[in-house]
Amino acid sequence: MSNVTVKELTAKQADRGVKSSVFTLKFLQRIVMILIGAALMAVSLEVFLVPNGVIDGGITGISIMVSELTHLPLGIFLTLLNMPFLILGYKQIGKTFALSTLLGIVVMSIGTSLLHEVPALTPGEPLLGAVFGGLILGVGVGLVIRSGGSLDGTEIVAILFSEKSPLSVGQIVLIINVFIFAGAGFVFGWPNALYSMIAYYIAMKMIDIVNEGLDQSKSVWIISEKYRDIGSALTDRLGRGVTYLDGEGGFSGDEKKIIFVVITRLEEAKLKSIVEDWDPQAFVAIGNIHDVKGGRFKKKGIH
Repeated sequence: MSNVTVKELTAKQADRGVKSSVFTLKFLQRIVMILIGAALMAVSLEVFLVPNGVIDGGITGISIMVSELTHLPLGIFLTLLNMPFLILGYKQIGKTFALSTLLGIVVMSIGTSLLHEVPALTPGEPLLGAVFGGLILGVGVGLVIRSGGSLDGTEIVAILFSEKSPLSVGQIVLIINVFIFAGAGFVFGWPNALYSMIAYYIAMKMIDIVNEGLDQSKSVWIISEKYRDIGSALTDRLGRGVTYLDGEGGFSGDEKKIIFVVITRLEEAKLKSIVEDWDPQAFVAIGNIHDVKGGRFKKKGIH
């Protein structure tokens, strides 16, 4: 065997070792995030929401009501009621999603059992319970979703129904939760049902923040005759790399240059100011981006 062949084999083995290490690290990170997210949801339920008669939406909300009516541990129903939807998720969405969801649900159920005797931090204060419970719950669910799992079977049902329905996943979840919160009104009283809606709204906002980040990225398209000047100014004054795209006017048929750049939410005002300085008539379109990976998104030094 030649020296070149030996070197190639050694390089390939080293590359496999690096890839294996990276995979193991990402797998462990996913597990840790799911464990933390599920534990946070258990804290939210047993320390803030349930003691104040406030529920979450979806299967979790149904589990809380059934637990209240039967006086059986909440963790039992969190596991049992989610299992049929977990099986559906395994068949329709995939093995990784199902296993991640199973881990989250089991940890959440065990956590609620362990925390059941812990005194509530906001006893007799359903509004405070709804606010802080919703915050913690949203962070927990957001971490699990970001790690490729779920803690509630409602989303799985919504995904399956949306494939054969004109309604979106979000609309189906909303309809389901309307009935669940109405049920909460009969079980816990109508004021508590309204507090539950507050908790649910806060949780949804926190889920968005966890998945999109406070420093949300935005994509920007700029059309201007002074594209070179604007592009250079964005690089110098904003520290962002730009890409020039070729375009054609739909009405005029004229060739145009389009500047594409990705910025953070906090940089939006400065970008508009830069474009305004060079071309007040420039066309600027700005959209939200949920995630940015690869490329050269890191900010350069500015002056």
